[in-house]
Amino acid sequence: MEPSEFDPSALMLVAELIGTAVFAASGASAAVGKRLDLFGVAVIGVLCALGGGAIRDVLIGAKPLLLTDWRYPAVALVASLFVFWFHPALSRMRPTMLVLDAAGLALFTVVGTQKGLDFGFAIYAACIVGVLSGIGGGILRDMMVQEIPAVLREDFYAMAAAIGAIIVAVGARWESLIGHWTLSLIAIATIFVVRLVAIRYRWQAPKPNF
Repeated sequence: MEPSEFDPSALMLVAELIGTAVFAASGASAAVGKRLDLFGVAVIGVLCALGGGAIRDVLIGAKPLLLTDWRYPAVALVASLFVFWFHPALSRMRPTMLVLDAAGLALFTVVGTQKGLDFGFAIYAACIVGVLSGIGGGILRDMMVQEIPAVLREDFYAMAAAIGAIIVAVGARWESLIGHWTLSLIAIATIFVVRLVAIRYRWQAPKPNF
């Protein structure tokens, strides 16, 4: 391969590792907030980063990346330890972390949905796999720190992921016309924008009145 050639798979790997680091930082931050020790922060950070992917892989019958590619757990561990040592400074970067978290949600949801389709799942099943890939780590994080999962409180977290998953699963029928990477980028951008707009305007689904 010529050095000037564009390699989408390499770019996707870098994006996935960045997303892994961001989700790990999210998990580690929650653990720091609960005043857990170094081991607890590392465990929850890694679970938050890779838990969604592990759930996805179990559902589709694949080997989890956590156990097959050392780069993912290594990045998650480094990010968790970084948060443990430098959390006072990172607490001032919450807006940036929310943006990066939205990007990670978008990327992992799209990748998960595509993997579901690759393994022959029906459209609805591939969407479920994709959404769980995006939100699964956050669910594990909240359960570990004894919080109500954010996806049950922040309505447009899982909903944003679901919209993107549907775009991928339904759009796959016309992938030969649209192009694989174009379809992926459309879905990623949709999830990202919907999530950020929801944060900005505090969108919420109706809740019961008491």
